[in-house]
Amino acid sequence: MPHSLSLTAIPGIPLVAPGDGLAKIIHDCALAAGMPLQSGDVLVIAQKIVSKSENQYVDLRSITPSARAHEIAVVVEKDPRFVQAVLSESSDVVRYQKNVLIVAHRIGVVMANAGIDQSNIDHSDDRENILLLPHDPDASAERLRTELFEMCGAQVAIIINDSIGRAWRNGIVGIAIGAAGLTTLHDLRGEPDLFGRRLEVTETATADELASAGSLLQGQGAQGMPVVLVRGFTPPKQDAPRPATALVRDKRIDMFR
Repeated sequence: MPHSLSLTAIPGIPLVAPGDGLAKIIHDCALAAGMPLQSGDVLVIAQKIVSKSENQYVDLRSITPSARAHEIAVVVEKDPRFVQAVLSESSDVVRYQKNVLIVAHRIGVVMANAGIDQSNIDHSDDRENILLLPHDPDASAERLRTELFEMCGAQVAIIINDSIGRAWRNGIVGIAIGAAGLTTLHDLRGEPDLFGRRLEVTETATADELASAGSLLQGQGAQGMPVVLVRGFTPPKQDAPRPATALVRDKRIDMFR
C-alpha cells in the first residue's frame, strides 16, 4: 500500500481568551466540521492559543528594566521593558546585535526574543500586552491530551508548535516546543539502511517535522487556523513517547553556542 499522510486545518476555532477550555473548543470544532477525533490522530496546535488560554499575558507597563536590559536595549534598539521580559524568560543570552536578540529560553530552546510575541494579541484599553510561551509546554500538551481522551475516548498525540529561525538558513519554520503521546525524537541508530549498513548517528526529529508541516496550514498572519489535524502518521519505529524537551541539544555538545 502507498504511504500517505493528510493534514487538515480544523475550521471554526474562535479567538481564544484566558480561561477558555481549549480542549473542548478543539473537540467541538472538529466534531462540527465532520472530523471527529480518532485514536492515532496528531493535533498540531499553535503555541499562541495555548498561551492565551493559560493567560500568559504580561503588560509592559508592569515591568521595570534592569541595568542589563537597558544595556542590551541600546544595541538591539528595542524597548528596555521588552528586553527585560526576554531576559526574565531566558537562561542565557546567546547573541545580540541591532534588531536581533537570541537567547536560550528557560525550556531550553534557543530562539529570538524568548518566543515573546506582540502580534495577533489584544492591545485594547491602552494595554501594552506581550504574550509569553506556555509555562511548561510539555505539561500543557499532556493536559490537552488527557482532557480530549476524557471527552471522546480517542488517544491522540499533541504537538504545540512555534516558529523559529535556524542556523545556516533564511526564513522560519515550525518546531515542536511541547508534545505528548508520541516519540518526538526517533533513534534509528543500529537500524539497517537499504544495503544493510547499520545507521550510526541518525535520529529523526519527527515532532519537528510534523510541527513544520502543520505550520504550512496555520500560516503566520491573519489565517486564523491554529489547529491542524494530522491523520495517517505512522512512526518509523514504535518507541516510548518522549516530550519535546528531548529535542533540545545539550549545550555541552552544541557547537554553535
